[in-house]
Amino acid sequence: MGRTLENKQEIVADLKETLSESTLALVIEYQGLTVSEITDLRRRLRPSGTVCKVTKNTLMGIAIKDDEKWEPLSELLKGSSAFLLVKDDFSSAIKAYQDFQKATKKTELRGGVMEGRLLKEPDVKALGDLPSKEQLIAQIAGAINALATKIAVGINEVPGSLARALQAVSDQEQSGGSTETAAQDSSTEAATEADSSTETAAE
Repeated sequence: MGRTLENKQEIVADLKETLSESTLALVIEYQGLTVSEITDLRRRLRPSGTVCKVTKNTLMGIAIKDDEKWEPLSELLKGSSAFLLVKDDFSSAIKAYQDFQKATKKTELRGGVMEGRLLKEPDVKALGDLPSKEQLIAQIAGAINALATKIAVGINEVPGSLARALQAVSDQEQSGGSTETAAQDSSTEAATEADSSTETAAE
């Protein structure tokens, strides 16, 4: 029994909504996969927030019509298509699909679309080689922690540096003060000697 017009409209509306939340769409040839294998693929993709849609090319064609972001998908609409619609963690999604493909050896990646650009298999592979979202978060957190540690160490060193600087100024002032005292003492002694000499001459 074929789908009714209402069923088709619901499918197209669902595809449009999912595409609006996606950053990357991959198209794979899934002919030969069993129901359990499709279920396994969906399970592998779930952690990355990716949705696997198995639908007719004509319905996907209607969903992407007049949408500049996704229209390039039309070049990949042939044969038995499954669509992997990725929200944001495309690296993890691609790795999950690649692991599935190695395990089943039944699928073929036709390509994908991202930001209105048609991607070939090498392009998709390059995206998959990038760090995952979790790895990026860990790297950023590590960099922030390292910076915070450096700042903390620098702040801890400030009191010591300040104390050393104050001590140096104090030592310098004390040294200068002693010199001035010695000079004053020498001047007093010289004046006393001069007065004594004058008194002796007068006698």
